[in-house]
Amino acid sequence: MKKIKKIALALGLLTVFAGYSQENDDVQKSNIQQYTPSKLIGKGKFDIKWFNNIYTETKSTFTSGEQPRQTFFTSTLEGYTGVGENNRWNVGVILKIRSNTIGGTKTLDALKFKNKDGVARAGLTSFAPSVKFVPFESVGNFSIQSSLYIPLVDNETENGVFLDQNGFIWQNRFFYDYTFPGDKWQLFTELNTELNFGDKEKSFANNSLGLTPGVFLSYFPTSKFTVLALAQHSQRLDLGNKFSQNYTALGGGTKYQLTNALNLELLYTNFVGGDNTGLGETFNLGLRAIF
Repeated sequence: MKKIKKIALALGLLTVFAGYSQENDDVQKSNIQQYTPSKLIGKGKFDIKWFNNIYTETKSTFTSGEQPRQTFFTSTLEGYTGVGENNRWNVGVILKIRSNTIGGTKTLDALKFKNKDGVARAGLTSFAPSVKFVPFESVGNFSIQSSLYIPLVDNETENGVFLDQNGFIWQNRFFYDYTFPGDKWQLFTELNTELNFGDKEKSFANNSLGLTPGVFLSYFPTSKFTVLALAQHSQRLDLGNKFSQNYTALGGGTKYQLTNALNLELLYTNFVGGDNTGLGETFNLGLRAIF
């Protein structure tokens, strides 16, 4: 883990130096300033995001002390296009690929995408038709993303290895952002709601509701580069499955506009507490293209 942290720190520092050396305070806003998750693209444009998340843990609230390492890798590919007028409707699809390892394997073993009894599982686990819309024309910085995840896994857990939820998820994400005068500071907030439904015998999460509010504060030294801090809390409510859960995560990261169309995102979070949850950390890498 120390090696991974050093790599992440080095990438972050390189991004900082690149941002300061190449930016000349452009008057025109970059995509990372203009197109927060709250903002929708216009008709005929495309918004493609590839986001990769590695969650790894050696501690949890289920046991005391350290336990054999478990790692869960999620790669999400989202694609949207603008329809209609006034930048108020986007339609698209989301694909989710998972690769998980248990039993004390190394963190990066999850990137091998192997299937091994009792040790590792990997595969395309779900897809979701999705729509984004601005409900109030006069409030362009408030939007909603609604997606229905359809499971592609037969068994949630096989030989002790969890892959992904075997149930439908109706996800609604509420986005709002505010840019402070001067364009140097930006506040972004999100409320993610996930209604899990299906056969309660097939998934621990079926018949539950997940609520995850989050706050992200960004500072822009230049229009093409930002550093941010974040805080999230997730609460799973029991709707009949006799399982509840919560956790709190804190972290930070950076974004850099590589080209006019493409930007890079690096994030780190640490699970600082919760109930019925792991107490691990995440390393995240994202690429987003708008054209």
